Amino acid sequence: MVIRQDYLSKIRPFIGKDIIKVLTGVRRGGKSVLLEQIRDEIHSPNTIFLNFEDLGNQHLCEYNALHDYICEIIGSNKEKFYLFFDEIQEVTGWEKAINSLRVKFDADIYITGSNSQLLSGELATYIAGRYVSFVVYPFSYAEFKQVSKNYTFDDYIQYGGMPFLSSVDFAPEISKNYLQDVFNSVVLKDIVKRNKIRDVDLLERIISYALANVGKSFSATGISKFFKAEKRTVAPETILNYLKACEESFLLYRLKSQDINGKKMLKVNEKYYVVDHGLRKAVVGENLENIEIVLENMVGLELLRRGYKVCVGRVGEKEVDFVGEKNGEKIYLQVCYFLNEASTIKREFGSLLEIRDNYPKYVLYKEGTFKGNYEGIPAVKVENWLLG
Repeated sequence: MVIRQDYLSKIRPFIGKDIIKVLTGVRRGGKSVLLEQIRDEIHSPNTIFLNFEDLGNQHLCEYNALHDYICEIIGSNKEKFYLFFDEIQEVTGWEKAINSLRVKFDADIYITGSNSQLLSGELATYIAGRYVSFVVYPFSYAEFKQVSKNYTFDDYIQYGGMPFLSSVDFAPEISKNYLQDVFNSVVLKDIVKRNKIRDVDLLERIISYALANVGKSFSATGISKFFKAEKRTVAPETILNYLKACEESFLLYRLKSQDINGKKMLKVNEKYYVVDHGLRKAVVGENLENIEIVLENMVGLELLRRGYKVCVGRVGEKEVDFVGEKNGEKIYLQVCYFLNEASTIKREFGSLLEIRDNYPKYVLYKEGTFKGNYEGIPAVKVENWLLG
Protein backbone atom coordinates (compact mmCIF):
# COMPACT_ATOMS: atom_id res chain seq x y z
CA MET A 1 0.00 0.00 0.00
CA VAL A 2 1.22 3.49 -0.86
CA ILE A 3 1.04 5.85 2.11
CA ARG A 4 -0.12 9.05 0.45
CA GLN A 5 2.15 11.41 2.32
CA ASP A 6 1.51 14.43 0.09
CA TYR A 7 -2.13 14.41 1.14
CA LEU A 8 -1.51 13.42 4.74
CA SER A 9 0.95 16.29 5.19
CA LYS A 10 -1.74 18.75 4.07
CA ILE A 11 -4.42 17.21 6.29
CA ARG A 12 -2.35 16.76 9.49
CA PRO A 13 -2.50 20.44 10.57
CA PHE A 14 -6.31 20.14 10.72
CA ILE A 15 -6.51 16.86 12.69
CA GLY A 16 -8.33 17.42 15.96
CA LYS A 17 -9.48 20.89 14.93
CA ASP A 18 -13.13 22.00 14.88
CA ILE A 19 -13.31 22.07 11.10
CA ILE A 20 -14.76 19.42 8.79
CA LYS A 21 -12.24 17.76 6.48
CA VAL A 22 -13.71 17.06 3.01
CA LEU A 23 -11.97 14.78 0.49
CA THR A 24 -13.33 14.91 -3.06
CA GLY A 25 -12.22 13.28 -6.29
CA VAL A 26 -13.06 10.77 -8.99
CA ARG A 27 -14.71 7.50 -7.98
CA ARG A 28 -12.12 4.83 -7.00
CA GLY A 29 -9.34 7.37 -7.14
CA GLY A 30 -8.08 6.58 -3.63
CA LYS A 31 -10.31 8.63 -1.29
CA SER A 32 -11.47 5.65 0.80
CA VAL A 33 -7.96 4.32 1.35
CA LEU A 34 -6.72 7.80 2.26
CA LEU A 35 -9.57 8.08 4.74
CA GLU A 36 -8.43 4.79 6.28
CA GLN A 37 -4.84 6.06 6.43
CA ILE A 38 -6.00 9.15 8.33
CA ARG A 39 -7.95 6.90 10.72
CA ASP A 40 -4.92 4.66 11.25
CA GLU A 41 -2.69 7.65 11.92
CA ILE A 42 -5.08 9.05 14.53
CA HIS A 43 -5.36 5.57 16.07
CA SER A 44 -8.16 6.36 18.52
CA PRO A 45 -10.59 3.87 20.10
CA ASN A 46 -13.30 6.50 19.70
CA THR A 47 -13.61 6.06 15.95
CA ILE A 48 -16.72 5.56 13.81
CA PHE A 49 -16.17 4.70 10.12
CA LEU A 50 -19.10 4.37 7.70
CA ASN A 51 -19.05 3.74 3.94
CA PHE A 52 -22.41 4.68 2.46
CA GLU A 53 -21.91 2.61 -0.67
CA ASP A 54 -22.00 -0.45 1.59
CA LEU A 55 -25.54 -1.85 1.40
CA GLY A 56 -25.25 -2.67 5.08
CA ASN A 57 -25.42 1.07 5.76
CA GLN A 58 -28.32 1.81 3.42
CA HIS A 59 -30.67 2.31 6.36
CA LEU A 60 -28.48 5.28 7.40
CA CYS A 61 -28.73 7.10 4.06
CA GLU A 62 -31.09 9.75 5.41
CA TYR A 63 -29.88 12.52 7.69
CA ASN A 64 -32.18 11.80 10.64
CA ALA A 65 -31.29 8.10 10.66
CA LEU A 66 -27.55 8.84 10.47
CA HIS A 67 -27.79 11.50 13.18
CA ASP A 68 -29.73 9.24 15.55
CA TYR A 69 -27.33 6.33 14.94
CA ILE A 70 -24.24 8.40 15.85
CA CYS A 71 -25.97 9.95 18.85
CA GLU A 72 -26.83 6.49 20.14
CA ILE A 73 -23.21 5.33 19.89
CA ILE A 74 -21.65 8.41 21.52
CA GLY A 75 -24.41 8.97 24.06
CA SER A 76 -23.24 11.11 26.98
CA ASN A 77 -19.55 10.41 26.39
CA LYS A 78 -17.60 13.68 26.62
CA GLU A 79 -14.42 12.35 24.99
CA LYS A 80 -13.36 13.36 21.48
CA PHE A 81 -14.76 11.13 18.73
CA TYR A 82 -13.41 10.78 15.20
CA LEU A 83 -16.13 10.37 12.59
CA PHE A 84 -15.35 9.11 9.07
CA PHE A 85 -18.09 9.16 6.45
CA ASP A 86 -17.20 7.74 3.03
CA GLU A 87 -19.25 8.80 -0.06
CA ILE A 88 -21.43 11.07 2.05
CA GLN A 89 -23.44 12.23 -0.99
CA GLU A 90 -25.43 8.99 -0.71
CA VAL A 91 -27.04 10.39 2.47
CA THR A 92 -30.05 12.60 1.76
CA GLY A 93 -29.63 15.94 3.56
CA TRP A 94 -26.24 14.89 4.92
CA GLU A 95 -25.21 18.49 5.72
CA LYS A 96 -27.90 18.73 8.42
CA ALA A 97 -26.59 15.63 10.19
CA ILE A 98 -22.93 16.65 9.90
CA ASN A 99 -23.53 20.17 11.19
CA SER A 100 -25.58 18.92 14.15
CA LEU A 101 -22.96 16.31 15.10
CA ARG A 102 -20.26 18.97 14.93
CA VAL A 103 -22.20 21.18 17.35
CA LYS A 104 -23.50 18.42 19.63
CA PHE A 105 -20.27 16.51 20.32
CA ASP A 106 -16.53 16.98 20.56
CA ALA A 107 -16.26 15.42 17.12
CA ASP A 108 -13.47 15.51 14.55
CA ILE A 109 -15.25 14.87 11.23
CA TYR A 110 -13.92 13.59 7.89
CA ILE A 111 -16.08 13.05 4.80
CA THR A 112 -15.52 12.03 1.17
CA GLY A 113 -17.59 12.57 -1.96
CA SER A 114 -17.32 11.98 -5.71
CA ASN A 115 -18.87 15.21 -6.96
CA SER A 116 -17.39 18.71 -7.05
CA GLN A 117 -20.84 20.16 -6.31
CA LEU A 118 -20.88 18.37 -2.95
CA LEU A 119 -20.36 21.66 -1.15
CA SER A 120 -22.15 24.07 -3.47
CA GLY A 121 -25.78 23.06 -2.98
CA GLU A 122 -28.39 24.85 -0.94
CA LEU A 123 -27.96 22.49 2.00
CA ALA A 124 -24.21 23.16 2.09
CA THR A 125 -24.96 26.50 3.74
CA TYR A 126 -25.21 24.47 6.95
CA ILE A 127 -21.46 23.92 6.98
CA ALA A 128 -20.33 27.02 5.05
CA GLY A 129 -17.07 28.33 6.47
CA ARG A 130 -16.67 25.28 8.68
CA TYR A 131 -14.80 22.96 6.33
CA VAL A 132 -11.55 22.58 4.44
CA SER A 133 -11.48 20.55 1.23
CA PHE A 134 -8.84 18.48 -0.58
CA VAL A 135 -9.07 17.04 -4.10
CA VAL A 136 -7.69 13.48 -4.26
CA TYR A 137 -6.28 12.35 -7.62
CA PRO A 138 -5.25 8.88 -8.83
CA PHE A 139 -1.59 7.92 -8.32
CA SER A 140 1.03 10.32 -9.60
CA TYR A 141 4.01 8.80 -11.40
CA ALA A 142 6.01 9.14 -8.17
CA GLU A 143 3.37 7.14 -6.28
CA PHE A 144 3.19 4.63 -9.14
CA LYS A 145 6.95 4.07 -8.76
CA GLN A 146 6.56 3.48 -5.02
CA VAL A 147 4.12 0.63 -5.50
CA SER A 148 5.45 -0.67 -8.81
CA LYS A 149 9.25 -0.60 -8.70
CA ASN A 150 9.52 -3.19 -11.49
CA TYR A 151 7.39 -1.17 -13.89
CA THR A 152 8.57 1.48 -16.31
CA PHE A 153 7.43 4.90 -17.41
CA ASP A 154 5.90 3.27 -20.50
CA ASP A 155 3.81 1.09 -18.18
CA TYR A 156 2.51 4.20 -16.46
CA ILE A 157 1.72 5.70 -19.86
CA GLN A 158 -0.27 2.58 -20.73
CA TYR A 159 -2.13 1.91 -17.48
CA GLY A 160 -2.34 5.20 -15.63
CA GLY A 161 -2.61 5.59 -11.88
CA MET A 162 -5.90 4.12 -10.67
CA PRO A 163 -4.74 2.66 -7.31
CA PHE A 164 -6.43 -0.76 -7.57
CA LEU A 165 -4.38 -1.82 -10.61
CA SER A 166 -1.25 -2.28 -8.49
CA SER A 167 -3.01 -5.05 -6.56
CA VAL A 168 -3.42 -7.09 -9.76
CA ASP A 169 0.13 -6.36 -10.99
CA PHE A 170 -1.24 -4.45 -13.97
CA ALA A 171 -2.30 -7.65 -15.72
CA PRO A 172 -3.40 -6.34 -19.16
CA GLU A 173 -6.83 -7.98 -19.46
CA ILE A 174 -7.77 -7.46 -15.81
CA SER A 175 -6.60 -3.84 -15.98
CA LYS A 176 -8.60 -3.17 -19.12
CA ASN A 177 -11.78 -4.68 -17.63
CA TYR A 178 -11.32 -2.78 -14.37
CA LEU A 179 -10.78 0.57 -16.06
CA GLN A 180 -13.85 0.05 -18.23
CA ASP A 181 -15.80 -0.79 -15.08
CA VAL A 182 -14.56 2.38 -13.36
CA PHE A 183 -15.53 4.43 -16.41
CA ASN A 184 -19.01 2.90 -16.45
CA SER A 185 -19.39 3.53 -12.70
CA VAL A 186 -18.47 7.18 -13.09
CA VAL A 187 -20.79 7.61 -16.06
CA LEU A 188 -23.78 5.75 -14.62
CA LYS A 189 -23.55 6.64 -10.92
CA ASP A 190 -21.92 10.03 -10.86
CA ILE A 191 -23.12 11.57 -14.10
CA VAL A 192 -26.31 9.89 -15.35
CA LYS A 193 -27.96 9.30 -11.98
CA ARG A 194 -27.14 12.64 -10.38
CA ASN A 195 -27.98 14.71 -13.43
CA LYS A 196 -31.00 12.61 -14.45
CA ILE A 197 -29.63 12.24 -17.97
CA ARG A 198 -31.94 10.30 -20.25
CA ASP A 199 -29.84 10.05 -23.41
CA VAL A 200 -26.98 7.93 -22.07
CA ASP A 201 -25.80 7.05 -25.58
CA LEU A 202 -25.33 10.75 -26.39
CA LEU A 203 -23.43 11.30 -23.14
CA GLU A 204 -21.06 8.42 -23.94
CA ARG A 205 -20.49 9.78 -27.45
CA ILE A 206 -19.65 13.24 -26.09
CA ILE A 207 -17.24 11.75 -23.55
CA SER A 208 -15.60 9.61 -26.23
CA TYR A 209 -15.17 12.71 -28.39
CA ALA A 210 -13.60 14.62 -25.49
CA LEU A 211 -11.24 11.75 -24.63
CA ALA A 212 -10.18 11.31 -28.25
CA ASN A 213 -9.45 15.05 -28.42
CA VAL A 214 -7.67 15.49 -25.09
CA GLY A 215 -5.42 18.53 -25.25
CA LYS A 216 -7.04 19.87 -28.42
CA SER A 217 -9.12 23.03 -28.58
CA PHE A 218 -12.75 22.35 -29.36
CA SER A 219 -16.11 23.92 -28.69
CA ALA A 220 -19.65 22.75 -28.08
CA THR A 221 -20.55 24.19 -31.48
CA GLY A 222 -17.78 22.14 -33.07
CA ILE A 223 -19.05 18.94 -31.45
CA SER A 224 -22.58 19.83 -32.54
CA LYS A 225 -21.36 20.10 -36.15
CA PHE A 226 -19.56 16.77 -35.76
CA PHE A 227 -22.81 15.09 -34.71
CA LYS A 228 -24.71 16.86 -37.47
CA ALA A 229 -22.35 15.25 -40.00
CA GLU A 230 -23.42 11.93 -38.47
CA LYS A 231 -27.08 12.84 -39.05
CA ARG A 232 -27.75 13.63 -35.41
CA THR A 233 -28.97 17.00 -34.15
CA VAL A 234 -27.64 18.05 -30.75
CA ALA A 235 -27.85 21.60 -29.37
CA PRO A 236 -24.53 23.14 -28.20
CA GLU A 237 -26.20 23.95 -24.87
CA THR A 238 -26.91 20.24 -24.28
CA ILE A 239 -23.29 19.40 -25.05
CA LEU A 240 -22.06 22.05 -22.60
CA ASN A 241 -24.35 20.69 -19.88
CA TYR A 242 -23.07 17.15 -20.40
CA LEU A 243 -19.44 18.30 -20.35
CA LYS A 244 -20.11 20.26 -17.16
CA ALA A 245 -21.56 17.12 -15.56
CA CYS A 246 -18.33 15.29 -16.48
CA GLU A 247 -16.32 18.04 -14.80
CA GLU A 248 -18.45 17.87 -11.66
CA SER A 249 -17.76 14.14 -11.41
CA PHE A 250 -14.00 14.76 -11.73
CA LEU A 251 -13.81 12.77 -14.98
CA LEU A 252 -12.79 15.76 -17.10
CA TYR A 253 -10.89 18.94 -16.29
CA ARG A 254 -11.46 22.04 -18.41
CA LEU A 255 -8.57 24.47 -18.78
CA LYS A 256 -9.28 28.01 -19.91
CA SER A 257 -7.02 29.95 -22.24
CA GLN A 258 -4.98 32.98 -21.18
CA ASP A 259 -3.30 35.73 -23.17
CA ILE A 260 0.00 35.64 -21.25
CA ASN A 261 1.48 39.00 -22.18
CA GLY A 262 -1.93 40.70 -22.20
CA LYS A 263 -2.74 39.07 -18.83
CA LYS A 264 -6.37 38.32 -19.63
CA MET A 265 -8.49 35.19 -19.96
CA LEU A 266 -9.77 34.30 -23.42
CA LYS A 267 -13.17 32.89 -24.32
CA VAL A 268 -11.78 30.54 -26.97
CA ASN A 269 -9.27 27.69 -27.16
CA GLU A 270 -10.39 25.91 -23.98
CA LYS A 271 -9.15 22.35 -23.62
CA TYR A 272 -10.29 19.26 -21.73
CA TYR A 273 -8.10 16.71 -19.95
CA VAL A 274 -9.07 13.39 -18.35
CA VAL A 275 -8.45 12.66 -14.66
CA ASP A 276 -6.49 9.51 -15.49
CA HIS A 277 -5.06 8.59 -18.87
CA GLY A 278 -5.64 4.91 -18.09
CA LEU A 279 -9.37 5.59 -18.34
CA ARG A 280 -8.78 7.15 -21.73
CA LYS A 281 -7.06 3.97 -22.91
CA ALA A 282 -10.01 1.87 -21.73
CA VAL A 283 -12.45 3.97 -23.77
CA VAL A 284 -10.52 5.24 -26.80
CA GLY A 285 -7.61 2.85 -27.36
CA GLU A 286 -3.86 2.46 -27.00
CA ASN A 287 -2.11 5.30 -25.20
CA LEU A 288 1.26 4.58 -26.78
CA GLU A 289 -0.25 5.28 -30.20
CA ASN A 290 -1.25 8.76 -28.99
CA ILE A 291 1.71 9.34 -26.75
CA GLU A 292 2.09 13.10 -27.18
CA ILE A 293 -1.54 13.63 -26.14
CA VAL A 294 -1.08 11.35 -23.14
CA LEU A 295 2.17 13.05 -22.04
CA GLU A 296 0.40 16.41 -22.15
CA ASN A 297 -2.49 15.00 -20.11
CA MET A 298 -0.09 13.64 -17.50
CA VAL A 299 1.69 16.98 -17.11
CA GLY A 300 -1.56 18.96 -16.88
CA LEU A 301 -2.94 16.68 -14.16
CA GLU A 302 0.36 16.72 -12.28
CA LEU A 303 0.23 20.51 -12.14
CA LEU A 304 -3.28 20.29 -10.67
CA ARG A 305 -2.10 17.60 -8.26
CA ARG A 306 0.68 19.90 -7.08
CA GLY A 307 -1.82 22.62 -6.30
CA TYR A 308 -1.39 24.91 -9.29
CA LYS A 309 -4.16 26.89 -10.89
CA VAL A 310 -3.67 25.82 -14.51
CA CYS A 311 -4.60 27.28 -17.88
CA VAL A 312 -3.50 27.13 -21.51
CA GLY A 313 -1.29 30.02 -22.62
CA ARG A 314 -1.37 32.12 -25.76
CA VAL A 315 1.46 34.41 -26.93
CA GLY A 316 0.27 36.10 -30.09
CA GLU A 317 -0.41 33.25 -32.53
CA LYS A 318 1.66 30.78 -30.53
CA GLU A 319 0.49 28.45 -27.77
CA VAL A 320 2.05 27.47 -24.44
CA ASP A 321 0.78 24.10 -23.29
CA PHE A 322 0.46 25.03 -19.61
CA VAL A 323 0.64 28.07 -17.38
CA GLY A 324 0.65 27.13 -13.70
CA GLU A 325 0.15 29.67 -10.91
CA LYS A 326 0.54 29.07 -7.18
CA ASN A 327 1.22 31.48 -4.30
CA GLY A 328 1.75 34.34 -6.73
CA GLU A 329 4.44 32.46 -8.67
CA LYS A 330 4.13 31.06 -12.20
CA ILE A 331 5.59 28.23 -14.24
CA TYR A 332 5.39 27.72 -18.02
CA LEU A 333 5.59 24.28 -19.62
CA GLN A 334 5.79 22.95 -23.15
CA VAL A 335 5.36 19.20 -23.67
CA CYS A 336 6.52 17.13 -26.63
CA TYR A 337 7.49 13.56 -27.48
CA PHE A 338 10.62 13.93 -29.65
CA LEU A 339 13.04 16.80 -29.14
CA ASN A 340 15.76 16.47 -31.76
CA GLU A 341 15.01 18.16 -35.10
CA ALA A 342 15.85 21.85 -35.41
CA SER A 343 12.29 22.75 -36.44
CA THR A 344 10.85 21.01 -33.37
CA ILE A 345 13.35 22.67 -31.05
CA LYS A 346 12.59 26.09 -32.51
CA ARG A 347 8.83 25.53 -32.22
CA GLU A 348 8.80 24.19 -28.65
CA PHE A 349 11.16 26.83 -27.23
CA GLY A 350 9.92 29.65 -29.45
CA SER A 351 6.65 30.40 -27.68
CA LEU A 352 8.35 30.35 -24.26
CA LEU A 353 10.97 32.83 -25.45
CA GLU A 354 8.24 35.36 -26.25
CA ILE A 355 6.95 35.47 -22.67
CA ARG A 356 7.98 38.75 -21.06
CA ASP A 357 8.68 37.71 -17.46
CA ASN A 358 11.33 35.84 -15.50
CA TYR A 359 9.27 32.96 -14.10
CA PRO A 360 10.59 29.40 -14.72
CA LYS A 361 10.05 27.95 -18.19
CA TYR A 362 10.66 24.35 -19.27
CA VAL A 363 10.31 22.15 -22.31
CA LEU A 364 9.43 18.61 -21.22
CA TYR A 365 10.17 15.74 -23.61
CA LYS A 366 10.27 11.95 -23.61
CA GLU A 367 12.77 11.10 -26.36
CA GLY A 368 15.39 13.07 -28.27
CA THR A 369 19.01 13.96 -28.66
CA PHE A 370 18.72 17.56 -27.44
CA LYS A 371 20.30 18.15 -24.04
CA GLY A 372 20.77 21.10 -21.73
CA ASN A 373 18.99 24.36 -22.50
CA TYR A 374 18.06 26.62 -25.39
CA GLU A 375 18.72 30.32 -24.84
CA GLY A 376 18.49 29.75 -21.10
CA ILE A 377 15.35 27.58 -21.09
CA PRO A 378 16.02 24.02 -19.81
CA ALA A 379 14.85 20.84 -21.52
CA VAL A 380 13.83 18.21 -18.97
CA LYS A 381 12.71 14.62 -19.49
CA VAL A 382 9.03 14.29 -18.65
CA GLU A 383 9.49 11.35 -16.29
CA ASN A 384 12.14 13.24 -14.30
CA TRP A 385 9.86 16.28 -13.95
CA LEU A 386 6.98 14.03 -12.87
CA LEU A 387 9.20 12.59 -10.15
CA GLY A 388 9.75 16.11 -8.86
